Amino acid sequence: MLEELIKNWKLYCKEKKFVGIGSTRKVYRVSDYVIKVNLHPIGYNQSKNEFEIYTEMENKFLDPLLAQNYYYDDLISIQKYYAPLELIDNQSYEINFENHSHLIPDSFEKILNELDRNFDCFDLKDSSNFGLDNEGKLVFIDYGMTKSLYETMWVPLAEEGILPQIYFDICNSCGVEKELRMYGDNDKDKRCYECGKE
Repeated sequence: MLEELIKNWKLYCKEKKFVGIGSTRKVYRVSDYVIKVNLHPIGYNQSKNEFEIYTEMENKFLDPLLAQNYYYDDLISIQKYYAPLELIDNQSYEINFENHSHLIPDSFEKILNELDRNFDCFDLKDSSNFGLDNEGKLVFIDYGMTKSLYETMWVPLAEEGILPQIYFDICNSCGVEKELRMYGDNDKDKRCYECGKE
């Protein structure tokens, strides 16, 4: 199955298989896998980082809380699928050790510290960066953005309106208050993804 996904990934990346979109990658689910399609070269860097981080953590036997990475190239990466966390009031939120203790596995803090200190990972507590395993515990599914990548590449492009930033506002089409993808200060298109804005 993996070889088939790598060879014919475009055939599988259809809207009915869509599961999420970030500023640099769009994600589709195929069976027990996700295909992350790069929307920008930063997406490639994130996928490369995830693959390298996973491999190094696996060698240290610290990989169980990280989504397994199977493959990456210039266009895509393939990872194990985990069910996403539900939004609260149509937006993501920060994982809190007290409020979300029922979701947090035993070695969570150790892995969090390892990703922060040894790999320079950024935005590690945002709920959109996690999935849930079969026991309903957190698994990192998006951990390839580093602080240096964020500061040197992502921020300048977001400020220029090339990459979207996420704002919580009312969609002008459906009228629901939710996360909107906004491209710089001059972007007046306040539609959500579901209403057609990528």
